[in-house]
Amino acid sequence: MTELQEGDLAPTFTLPLDDGSTFDLASHRGKPVVLYFYPEDDSGGCVNENQEFSALSPEFARRGAVLAGISPDDLASHTKFRAKYGLVVPLVADPEHKAIEPFGLWKLKKLYGREFMGLIRTSFIIGADGKVARIIRATRIAGHAQKMLDALDAHLAAK
Repeated sequence: MTELQEGDLAPTFTLPLDDGSTFDLASHRGKPVVLYFYPEDDSGGCVNENQEFSALSPEFARRGAVLAGISPDDLASHTKFRAKYGLVVPLVADPEHKAIEPFGLWKLKKLYGREFMGLIRTSFIIGADGKVARIIRATRIAGHAQKMLDALDAHLAAK
């Protein structure tokens, strides 16, 4: 599979949300969508990232953007995670990698000399036209949500 690039049509998917509804990417055509993919509920970096996105979610909404977090965790994990930390961003459950793999994020990782398959923390801005407008790898978790908000502002200003 070739790597997803800015300008490519975003892969569509329909997956369950932790509130019992579903997230259908195609149904959000006509408005920008910000998707942040993170590796695991309730792990240090993922807690911080989700808290930052939750704190800034009113700003994303003010700009007319749809915001969602996606991880390979299941619905039960998401429900507990969101309640434990008071998160407000909808969390998409993707344990079968139906969005993660088409977005090219399930890859070989190395940690402490060990190799394993895992999710590469990455965020996307999908334009109103359904195309990938920005891809940002979250190499630094602190400030990543603000970086995505700034990227959204730049994307909207370019329209």
